[in-house]
Amino acid sequence: MFTGIIESFGTIKRIESSGEGKVLHIGCDLDLSESKIGDSIAVNGACLTAVSLEKHAFKVDMAPETVERTTFKSLTTGSRVNIERALKLSDRIDGHLVSGHIDGTGIISSMVRKSNAVIIKIDVPSTLGSDMIEKGSVAIEGISLTINKCSDKDFQVSIIPHTADITTIGLKRVGDEVNIETDMIGKYVKKILRGSVSKNDALPKGEKDISMELLARNGFL
Repeated sequence: MFTGIIESFGTIKRIESSGEGKVLHIGCDLDLSESKIGDSIAVNGACLTAVSLEKHAFKVDMAPETVERTTFKSLTTGSRVNIERALKLSDRIDGHLVSGHIDGTGIISSMVRKSNAVIIKIDVPSTLGSDMIEKGSVAIEGISLTINKCSDKDFQVSIIPHTADITTIGLKRVGDEVNIETDMIGKYVKKILRGSVSKNDALPKGEKDISMELLARNGFL
């Protein structure tokens, strides 16, 4: 589990093919002395497992599914990436709860400066856009951001200078593809309200499905 608060830039030092998957060798500014093999590290928002570690470098394996669903298929040696280590239960959650499981990708369609911020508009498939709400949270390349406006086909976020300086979002240009993870809690609520519950999930006697009426009756609304 992560927060979307980026800790460091990383640099892709080497890429190895592993069938349809990939192996990434990544250098970073973080001191990884206290990390261990098997730890989760988010790279551009994707939760990956460290399979080898040095003080300022680590290696991760990527399954074909990860390569297919993310921007990693276009990474090259020298690419800069966002790095965040897994959340500790004692940490403050300064961003929002991020699972590190990328839902899909979007394309930056415009970047417009407004005062001290840059308004970035990102085009997305309707499967992603339908999971977004105005003033809700979204993770772009692993960065926790607030949605200004959205529709089923695109959304906008504001990037302040600090965020642009310490993450790869400041290196992006119109036409670039980015990793996107929509809000985890919102996805669960959406599934429940649509009645997509497992047959193993317990419902009150006599109830056939989750409904707004059922949620209200039990104090959830």
